[in-house]
Amino acid sequence: MANVLVIEDDPTVAEVVVSYLRRAGHQCEAIADGVSGARIVTAQDAGGHDLVVLDLMLPGLDGVEICRRLRINHPVLPVIMLTALGEEDDRIAGLEMGADDYLTKPFSPRELVLRVESLLRRAQTAAVPARVLKVGPISVDTAARRASKGGVEFKLTVRELDLLIYLMSHPGEAFSRSQLMSAVWGWTFGDHSTVTVHVRRVREKIEDDPRSPVLIQTIWGVGYRIDAQAPSTSSTATSTATDSDAMAQRSGSMGQSR
Repeated sequence: MANVLVIEDDPTVAEVVVSYLRRAGHQCEAIADGVSGARIVTAQDAGGHDLVVLDLMLPGLDGVEICRRLRINHPVLPVIMLTALGEEDDRIAGLEMGADDYLTKPFSPRELVLRVESLLRRAQTAAVPARVLKVGPISVDTAARRASKGGVEFKLTVRELDLLIYLMSHPGEAFSRSQLMSAVWGWTFGDHSTVTVHVRRVREKIEDDPRSPVLIQTIWGVGYRIDAQAPSTSSTATSTATDSDAMAQRSGSMGQSR
């Protein structure tokens, strides 16, 4: 049983969502405006909630801004965003702010429950077999659901970590966006921009230069793969070491000339 916060200003939608989630055995709290919702999710313990169902268009403060604020203090709290059919740009903005999943209205309440339970399962670590994945400077402990680069831990959302684990589990293998959507999200159909946005967000956290990615490579006409031969040290560190060596050589030459 999980504690779910529903931030939705449409009373009919909120009532249906809460009813189905409670029927599935979860505790639910419904909030109808963005300002109140933001106040709860930005608290130190996020109001004790395990997952947030967040409407995109809200009075007072929209869902994108709420998600941005939430991610500052709670980078791994699962978030499912609810969007209207014609709000593609806003939906992408929500994903870029760190939403793990989304549903387009009108949606099946049963599907929402399945999405909620899927995210909750992935967010829990107890049933995950211990395994440490390493590619280049990136290391992921799948049981603890912790990722690090060069020994320094960094935070990923639930879906971002799922995506990284899947790619790292198949180093050197290229996957289409459809394949990643099926394997990571469990969807057989949907907007492929979800995958694109999550790949971009993961790159921002693991690459030295996300504009010129080395670890997660784009395979044109296919999709994405993680480089199995990635160096274990970052290019930044290598560059710094090279610069230091060059300076040392110049200093030595100057000393000899004296």
